[in-house]
Amino acid sequence: MLDEMKNTDLFADYYKQWVQVYKEGAIRDVTLAKYHMTQSWVEKLMPDTKLCEMTRIAYQQLINDYAATHEKQTTMDFHHQLKGAILDAVDEGLIDRDPTRKVIIKGKAPANKKLKYLNQYELHTLLSSLTLDDEVNWDYFILLVSKTGMRFSEALALTPDDFDFAHQTLSISKTWDYKHSGGFTPTKNKSSVRKIQIDWRTVMQFAELTKNLPKDEPIFVHKENDAYEQVYNSTVNGILERYCKNLGISVISVHGLRHTHASILLYAGVSIGSVARRLGHASMTTTQKTYLHIIQELENQDVDLVMRSLSNLI
Repeated sequence: MLDEMKNTDLFADYYKQWVQVYKEGAIRDVTLAKYHMTQSWVEKLMPDTKLCEMTRIAYQQLINDYAATHEKQTTMDFHHQLKGAILDAVDEGLIDRDPTRKVIIKGKAPANKKLKYLNQYELHTLLSSLTLDDEVNWDYFILLVSKTGMRFSEALALTPDDFDFAHQTLSISKTWDYKHSGGFTPTKNKSSVRKIQIDWRTVMQFAELTKNLPKDEPIFVHKENDAYEQVYNSTVNGILERYCKNLGISVISVHGLRHTHASILLYAGVSIGSVARRLGHASMTTTQKTYLHIIQELENQDVDLVMRSLSNLI
């Protein structure tokens, strides 16, 4: 185990063992994959560095080398995934002093990422064109994500039991592991466990749709011979893309429907806090960063409103 390592062992070997001991089986697979990616970068960028050679300069050089090809936020995540292991190595006497102290996080300038979402007219056009018969199909999936802003994996995990039609709410408490073998998995974070209020029309549609379905089985993942079918994000994205092109509206993905939901609420005057809770964001900061351009646009409208209000006082 870790206590058998010496300060002359490679840091890359220590980090690999640290991930195995402290992270495997303790965190979600998607998070574990990030630690494994960090591990591969350590092996690539400092393959020969020993634990006793992990000084502040050596660590800063590691961060600089990683930052040369990554944005600042990604570099910050890389640093955080390394720091826990390094502090443990310091506690065990394998590294003399904390080399992460006063580290400077650098990174490439962030790419100009423009959110893809539909405006209210385009969303109305899309939803009006959906085929919503008496059987479950991907059109119902598109409708529900548009009305709730759920993540793809959250929507796949929905069961009839998650609906409270009497109180017009939908409970989000799990996700579906569509990237691997299927099955229910925990939500992205504690804030993702939430109840979403839904409108009466959606209540009526899904009350009828789910009344004869197994109460604890996923609505949108079919089961045959005791095995769940494999669901691909690209399948639903392809359907949505085809609909958008046929309707002559902006082409977006399922995740774009989540952005659409949030943007329409913000433009309608819903508070940042309410939108953050509805989306299951860990903090309002995430919502503010993601929808900064919309918030700035609304603030500009507020300035115009303030000026008009003040000019009418005389």
